[in-house]
Amino acid sequence: MRDPLFDIPCQTIDGQEKTLAEFDARVLLVVNTASQCGFTHQYKGLEALWKRYGAQGLVVLGFPCDQFGGQEPGDEQQIATFCERNYGVSFPLFAKIQVNGGDAHPLFVQLKKRAPGLLGSKAIKWNFTKFLIADEGRSVERFASRTAPEALAQSIEAHL
Repeated sequence: MRDPLFDIPCQTIDGQEKTLAEFDARVLLVVNTASQCGFTHQYKGLEALWKRYGAQGLVVLGFPCDQFGGQEPGDEQQIATFCERNYGVSFPLFAKIQVNGGDAHPLFVQLKKRAPGLLGSKAIKWNFTKFLIADEGRSVERFASRTAPEALAQSIEAHL
């Protein structure tokens, strides 16, 4: 039986509805992103992970979010253009969402429940919080904004 996490509908940055189940992946890296953040340079590291491990079963998924300091003010087209032009992003991006509060996207509600933050905190503290989903959803690890994408290589390799 498939984990319900994989059936949550998500809107892609170009308006298509997809679920995690539609990605041919053994490992998913879900990240809330922003274009005007001190961590925006992490797009480069995320793209490097996608290129390095994609053929082995990793899919990186970016979810733009404007909840932290208004650091993702653009619309979906502006976000997609920015990411491709400045960081060569080719991994899937999704429509802008909220990750905290009453309007938090259901995917992030579930991820926060499965992998709480420091001291059991459910809230996401800032942009570029990362969730590594493996073993068909049985394993969800959370990594803070400050954790560079390159630092996830060992965890990714352990699940591939």
